[in-house]
Amino acid sequence: MADYHQYGGSEEEDAEIRTLETEQLDDPDNFETWEKLVRAAEALEGGINRNSSPQAITTVRSVYDRFLAKFPLLFGYWKKYADLEFSITGTEAAEMVYERGIASISPSVDLWTNYCSFKAETSHDPDIIRELFERGASSVGLDFLSHPFWDKYIEFEERVEAHDKIFAILGRVIYIPMHQYARYFERYRLLAQTRPVSELAPAGTMASFRAEIEAASSQPAAGAKAEAEIERDLRQRVDSFHVEVFTNTQAETTKRWTFESEIKRPYFHVTELDEGQLVNWKKYLDFEEAEGSFSRTQFLYERCLVTCAYYDEFWLRYARWMAAQPDKEEEVRIIYQRASYLYVPIANPTIRLRYAYFEEVSDRVDVAKDIHNAILMELPSHVETIISLANMCRRHGGLEAAIEVYKAQLNSPDCNMATKAALVAEWARLLWKIKGSPDEARKVFHENQHYYRDSRPFWASYLVFEIEQPTSAATESVQYERIKQVIADIRSKSILGLDAVMELVQIYMTYLLERGTKDTAKEYMTLDREIYGPSSVASVRTGGNAAVDPFSANAFFPVQTESSLNDPSPAARAYAYYKEIAPNGTTA
Repeated sequence: MADYHQYGGSEEEDAEIRTLETEQLDDPDNFETWEKLVRAAEALEGGINRNSSPQAITTVRSVYDRFLAKFPLLFGYWKKYADLEFSITGTEAAEMVYERGIASISPSVDLWTNYCSFKAETSHDPDIIRELFERGASSVGLDFLSHPFWDKYIEFEERVEAHDKIFAILGRVIYIPMHQYARYFERYRLLAQTRPVSELAPAGTMASFRAEIEAASSQPAAGAKAEAEIERDLRQRVDSFHVEVFTNTQAETTKRWTFESEIKRPYFHVTELDEGQLVNWKKYLDFEEAEGSFSRTQFLYERCLVTCAYYDEFWLRYARWMAAQPDKEEEVRIIYQRASYLYVPIANPTIRLRYAYFEEVSDRVDVAKDIHNAILMELPSHVETIISLANMCRRHGGLEAAIEVYKAQLNSPDCNMATKAALVAEWARLLWKIKGSPDEARKVFHENQHYYRDSRPFWASYLVFEIEQPTSAATESVQYERIKQVIADIRSKSILGLDAVMELVQIYMTYLLERGTKDTAKEYMTLDREIYGPSSVASVRTGGNAAVDPFSANAFFPVQTESSLNDPSPAARAYAYYKEIAPNGTTA
């Protein structure tokens, strides 16, 4: 044993794995590195099998376990891992891998087909094999491309010569809209000729047909001849009934064909989907929801979220749709958990925040707080999460509880200065908007300005705070002086970049024109000269840049995108606040 190296291979093999392990740790999201690592582990000692060293077997298992924990939707690798375990340990170990696989990617037709095939080849108990096939049917039987699975199920029943069960399987399949529906119907119709008439349709349907035949007969039924005639008529009725089923299935298949033909990548991959694919999934979901079948809609969501696992918009949509169904609280929780724990990258925490709100609504406030804190462990400076946590604490513990959240974050060494500046502004906003104390809010801004001299969001929030204060004839001059002082501090105390100073001064200049007194026009013109004048007279210069037109709509407010309009940061809110109050000088 002492001759073996760390990973069980030769020096060259160990060195390669050691290098790949280091690369993987440095960039854990790099799919190509993971693939190379899996291949290198599989190739140890010329290929892993039951005769491989314990170190090599441990290495390949560790790599596969970590790889599939990171990318659990890769059905092909679950199959490879199961085959590997079968070659090392045997049937039971392989089945354990398959079970983990189908728990991770239950809508996979390929994985279920492989698992059931493996079971059929390694087990001698038809009932156990049949039970697994039935589990697979409940998971993937509705898939538009589920014919490989159904073919394998029928093949197994043929092998054990269970003709009645073959007919029963076909009797289920002919109702499912799928790619190869026609050939299943033809085989079902052919077998129907040799099956007892009682098996050809549901008991209630057969009883209704018999009653209709007997009512229409001019002669009362009697004897074997009469019964034979009734059976003949029943078979004719049932055949017509089956044609109606076929026609309906054909119509339902045609409806879905438009969407199915546009699915270019029905499996998971780490690369992004193009916009056309995302739009097609949305339209397909719209269609299935409108059709009104819970089982079909749920299955389509599950199938969609294999392909679109990294897109939180589909998880959010799934949770919202499920929440609208009666008595589905636990199902909604599982959707949020799967998205949060396994699939959606932590860099996009929106789904996790929605999960926290869901748990809050479910009276699990401590869980909701834990979700927020878990996000902040990975993203310690994420403003939206901190604000969300503070607001939740306010809802359940009052204003002071929210302020304590902000104080804790401001004292945290993991929180960067830009975020702290935004949090100070949020703290002041709470005192102003929630407590109704602008004086306390003003104090927070004033006492913290020297910490955030280079923070544009801080100064923008401070300026807009003063501009937004309601005015009257008695307070107008006081408010003007306060706003003017903020601008003076920005120009003299802050260390903002030129563009930021010009933007904030422009907000003040617009305020002077729209809400100032008759004397403020002079101040406006002075600022105009100092900001936009030639270098010989300007206090703030544009340097080598072209002069900015102060009356241009986009001179100081960049084009607002949908993401920036939804940005909860004080900088984005400053722009929205000002545009809201500018027309009449009062708060909304």
